[in-house]
Amino acid sequence: MRSFLFLVSRRWLSFAVAVVLIAWACWWLGEWQFHRLEDRKASNAIVERNESLPPAPVASVLRPGSGVSDRDEWRLVTATGTYDTDHTVVLRYATRDGQSGVDVVVPLVTASGTALLVDRGWTPSDNRGGDTSTLPAPPSGQVTVTGWVRVDATGDSAAVTDLSTRAISSVEIGKAIDTPVYGGFVDLKSEDPPAADTLEPTELPELDNGPHFFYGLQWWFFGVLAVFGFFYLLYDERRALLRGETSAAAEAMAERKQKKAAKQAQKQKVRAAYQRAYAAEREAKAGED
Repeated sequence: MRSFLFLVSRRWLSFAVAVVLIAWACWWLGEWQFHRLEDRKASNAIVERNESLPPAPVASVLRPGSGVSDRDEWRLVTATGTYDTDHTVVLRYATRDGQSGVDVVVPLVTASGTALLVDRGWTPSDNRGGDTSTLPAPPSGQVTVTGWVRVDATGDSAAVTDLSTRAISSVEIGKAIDTPVYGGFVDLKSEDPPAADTLEPTELPELDNGPHFFYGLQWWFFGVLAVFGFFYLLYDERRALLRGETSAAAEAMAERKQKKAAKQAQKQKVRAAYQRAYAAEREAKAGED
């Protein structure tokens, strides 16, 4: 047992604590990635189910003044009404493939008087405000739209200024246009009758599992590697002590101490030189006086 007494040194105790913390952090990060994987699978399952369902009337899925359930996102709904082009809202900074552009959000006023916010799609543009004069116009008269339900954005980005915003929120847009609106909004799939000039539709979400599984394994591997490294260095140190040699870890530590001592000595040497120069300068001034 004496050969293991080096483990109670401050160096090895500090090393052990560091390895335990690293291993715990890697385990926690791996678990976090695997939980994200499960969330991604659950979200994908909801999207797959909703995409396979036939379109439902908007009033059976959305409610005025109510948020959208996560289980209803990407559900297809239909609504009939008239586009209120005077209250078109521009979604700024909507870049695609590195090209600047905007999304065009137009309220569709239904027979009940409640408007459905319709993101009609994306168009390349340098528009930074609420100017809609150069944007493709929606169909006039009565229109039936089919679109995917989306959840409202939150936070400062959803604020509406000059009929433009950086994220779509039915709460903020409803207040800005002073019109009752359904909660959430829809990404347009089709219009009947179709518009003369169409916009690029919203892309559906990818349904892969992402990199979370491999990231989780990677973090766990790092944790195992830290523990393995600790025990390997322990073995190397004990073997060196039994042979009366210096272990690689001890040599590295000694080298670091030597470099630190040399650096400290150099600093002291420079400090002493400055002090001598300062003393000489003071003596010279005293002689002049």
